[in-house]
Amino acid sequence: MALAQNRIFTIEDIYNLPEGERAELIDGQIYMMAPPSRRHQEIIGSLYRKIADYIDMKRGACKVYLAPFAVFLNNNNVNYVEPDISIICDKNKLDDKGCNGAPDWIIEIVSPSSKRMDYYIKLFKYRTAGVREYWIVDPIREMILVYDFENDDYEQYSFSEIVKVRIYDDFEIDFTTI
Repeated sequence: MALAQNRIFTIEDIYNLPEGERAELIDGQIYMMAPPSRRHQEIIGSLYRKIADYIDMKRGACKVYLAPFAVFLNNNNVNYVEPDISIICDKNKLDDKGCNGAPDWIIEIVSPSSKRMDYYIKLFKYRTAGVREYWIVDPIREMILVYDFENDDYEQYSFSEIVKVRIYDDFEIDFTTI
């Protein structure tokens, strides 16, 4: 949920939030974040393990990070997000604070409080920032939307299907095991 505001907020405002509060910043507007559910955390953990194991097995250059992980999406001070899972293949984008620029692949797990953000606001923001692939995983609908921004394509899957990862030629995730 966005805070009512009459001004443009910056990353400094995010860093000045009270201890334990998390928020994202999109185009100078602050969006507070609710704590994730147990199911949300189970899905993130399972996906992280599968992705990290694949990258390790292939001795890949990409790095995978779990929220909270700072992504300074447009390399400016009015956009800051914490995707549930971020995969970054260009190590030059990484520093001690997080990722400067668009990750290659982002996964968001939808919760009741994040639906509008994940399906609309972040979809547009990630696409325009240069994210190559964006997954929206909706545990309530048991659905995965896969956006391949490089090829201007998307597909919808259910939790009973195997989902092809677009940024890799030989990687699929079997959601029946999630």
